[in-house]
Amino acid sequence: MNTHARDAFGHDTTADEVLEGIDLTGKLALVTGGSSGLGAETARALASKGARVVITARDLAKAQSVLADIKSATGNQDIAVEELELASFDSIRAFAQRFLEKYGALDILINNAGVMACPKGKTEDGFERQFGTNHLGHFLLTTLIAPALIKSGSARVVSVSSAGHRFSPVVFEDVNYENRDYEKWQAYGQSKTANALFAVGLNGRLKDHGVEAFSIHPGAIPTDLARHMSEEEIEGFRQRAESGEMRLKTVESGAATQTYAATAPELEGHGGAYLADCRICTVDDTIDGLSNDGMSFVSSYAIDPEAAERLWVLSEEATGGRLAV
Repeated sequence: MNTHARDAFGHDTTADEVLEGIDLTGKLALVTGGSSGLGAETARALASKGARVVITARDLAKAQSVLADIKSATGNQDIAVEELELASFDSIRAFAQRFLEKYGALDILINNAGVMACPKGKTEDGFERQFGTNHLGHFLLTTLIAPALIKSGSARVVSVSSAGHRFSPVVFEDVNYENRDYEKWQAYGQSKTANALFAVGLNGRLKDHGVEAFSIHPGAIPTDLARHMSEEEIEGFRQRAESGEMRLKTVESGAATQTYAATAPELEGHGGAYLADCRICTVDDTIDGLSNDGMSFVSSYAIDPEAAERLWVLSEEATGGRLAV
């Protein structure tokens, strides 16, 4: 694909389209939450370009079916699945040890897995479920396998955030909702802001080691992520979509921005950025995050370097994760 066409990427661009002309032969990619939805489509797209792909999943039987589908669709047999529960630090540590023993340099890490708007609950280690799974789980995973990223010499880390980050900044004084009423969408927003800030903090620490980090909003896509939504909430989203207030994406177009962030040569040197619709977003603190315009911008608090540093310290203390650099 020529440069002009790459400049034209947008809302409806698919993962296959952003990979046109890109050869990933010999590259190793790790996609968390790869057994369904955007993770499965991202893994398929990367595999179609020759990448070796490892997907993680809680349900290995379901993941094995996805693996078979990817192999059949792409002809690439170098696809593997590993068990990982991001709500358990023990599971993350066990996975990281297995991964580092089995594999060499890691070229692409897509922190895709997550939960959304779930009832109040805690992870195995006692953290609010959405913050603990979406952010702390990926923080610990990434810090533990960072040696493989550094070994690559030219790696990308993609954190799947959301326009939902506009629902809340990280409330550092009470990330676990111990002293305030729990609100599931606010908690989701906090975790998605944390995903974006993590990319800022990670990029600052690893860019001199050949690793760049990005965060992205994939778009509004009907997937299993919405399993905790009520019928009323689903109907509200449907009405916004039908009115044109909120444009939906297919799974193929929903996987595009994270695939783009992981592979686009034109993003080199832009680590720490937040992307949507396969382009770097500008800051706007005034627009509704669920409107079409809102999905194309990022809130300043989600890419603030000082907040990123504060979150990093909190995350190290919570997980015990440290970068070995």
